[in-house]
Formats: sequence, structure tokens, C-alpha cells
Amino acid sequence: MIAYIAHRLVQTIPIVLGVAVLVFVLFSAVGEDPVRLALGAHATPETIADLRNRWGLDDPLPLQFVKFLRQIATFDLGESYNTGEKLTTIFRRGAGVSLSLTVPPFLIGILINVSIALLVAYYRGSWFDHAATALFVGSMSISYLVYIIAFQYLFAFELDWFPISGYERGVASIPYLILPWIIIVVVSAGPDIRVLRTVFLEETRADYVRTALAKGASERVVLFRHVLRNALIPILTQWVTSVPFLILGAFLMERFFSIPGLGDILINAIHTGDRPILMSLTVLMAIGYSVFNLITDVLYAYADPRVKLS
Repeated sequence: MIAYIAHRLVQTIPIVLGVAVLVFVLFSAVGEDPVRLALGAHATPETIADLRNRWGLDDPLPLQFVKFLRQIATFDLGESYNTGEKLTTIFRRGAGVSLSLTVPPFLIGILINVSIALLVAYYRGSWFDHAATALFVGSMSISYLVYIIAFQYLFAFELDWFPISGYERGVASIPYLILPWIIIVVVSAGPDIRVLRTVFLEETRADYVRTALAKGASERVVLFRHVLRNALIPILTQWVTSVPFLILGAFLMERFFSIPGLGDILINAIHTGDRPILMSLTVLMAIGYSVFNLITDVLYAYADPRVKLS
């Protein structure tokens, strides 16, 4: 296991390096000059030259790239062009907010969606199965944005059950997060239950299920105890690889509800041309995705003893 993990971590290095090269080249070749964007059209040449020197943009591109790699390797990501605040401080603050927005509905959604998918699989072919499948497929056809606007209008504006937008630190943030949590759970139900139902139904056709039923085990016991365990591998793939995106937060949700998470920080950086934030977040997401792919492979071995890591 240790040798496999070390081997996969070594394989991650060229992936991250390739992403870093691509990100650096794109941001160096495309887009406006960040100095002119920050200072405006009426800045003097002396002011422009001074700021370019302070940000290190006068250095040759290979030297700028080496500095960028060193920042990624040491997680000393530099400073924001707009505020001058250290990126590590900005990301730490934003990640905490994004996790408070996405993790609770993610965990609640797992429990609800697995339970409903098991029930749909248990009553497969019945009116309940057909009605549930139609409902969740129909829910997938509705835009994320429609859910946000409709829920905000109905539950926050008309019924006044929740704040329309805003955020406070600590426990005081919960009233502002309940409505976004509900929206995330509702939006995730359709695609998750559809995938889980397919996985469970495929597993029920396996030989061990027929053998267990032939020996007298009840279909309910086989489904809820054995099928669920053996269906963990594709389920783990879907859940674990989504964790990096939980950290990044929900872009539209943070924007519409004025929640200052990483998604909102990223969108603001796009509008203002804050290159260090955009470049660092892009590479960090590539690192996070590679690491959680590795975690998924390791969890396979624990979920299914037949899986061998090599």
C-alpha cells in the first residue's frame, strides 16, 4: 500500500507540472495587462513601471515561471494584486466558508439519495419506481439557476422563512445557509439517485445475489446488506472525486446568496483580473483532484478485498 501510494504521488508530479505550464502560458499570453487593469487608463509610465517591478512582471518569463512553481511547491502563493493580502490567508478564509456551505448538504444528500435509490431498486418495475424515476429525471431538466431563483423568491421573499442573502461567521451563519443547503440537496437528488439506482440494479443481477436468494435469504436483506456493500466502488468514485469541488464551493450559490467562499472569490478575481488568485486556484484544484483520485483507489481496496493495488 505504501509503495503504491508513493508511486501514485510521483505520477502526480508531471500532471501538476503540466497544468502549471498550461496555466502560466495562458495567463501570460491571454488577457489584459494586470498592471494597466489595476491602475486604469490614466496611470503615468513611472507608476506603471514601479508596479510592474513590484509584482515581478519585468522579470523574464522563465524566471516568473520558476517563481510560480516555487510558490506552488511551498504553498507560499504570494499576494493578491487587488488587495495585497496573502493568498494563503484569503484561501483559508474562503475554504472554511465554502465547506460550511457544501459539506452538510453533501453528507445529508448521501444518506437521503442512497436510501431512496435502495427503495426504488427494491420496488423496481412498480409504479413507485416509474414515478420516482420520472420525477428525478424531470428534476434534472431544470436549471440550477431556476432552483435558486424560485426557492429564493418563494421561501425567502414571499414566505420570509429564511434570509434572502448574507453571511455571518460562526454559528450565526446557519440561518443564512439553511436555504442553500436545501437547494443543493434537491439539485443533487436527481443525478445521484439515477446513478445509484442503475448501480444497484446492475448489482442485483450478479451471481451471488441469485445464490443468496436461492439459499432462502430475503430480497430485502440481500439488497440492503450485500448489494449496498458490493456497489460501493462506483459510488466511492462519484463521492470522493467530488470533494475538491466541495472545497471550491458552489459558484452560483455563493454569488446569489452573497456567501464569501472560494467560488465567490474566484468569480471576483475573474472580474478584476486578479491573476495570482486565478492561477493558484487552478493549480491547487488540479492537485486536489489528483490526490482525491488516489484516495479513491486506496478506498477501493478497503471496500472490496478483490481489488489489488499495483
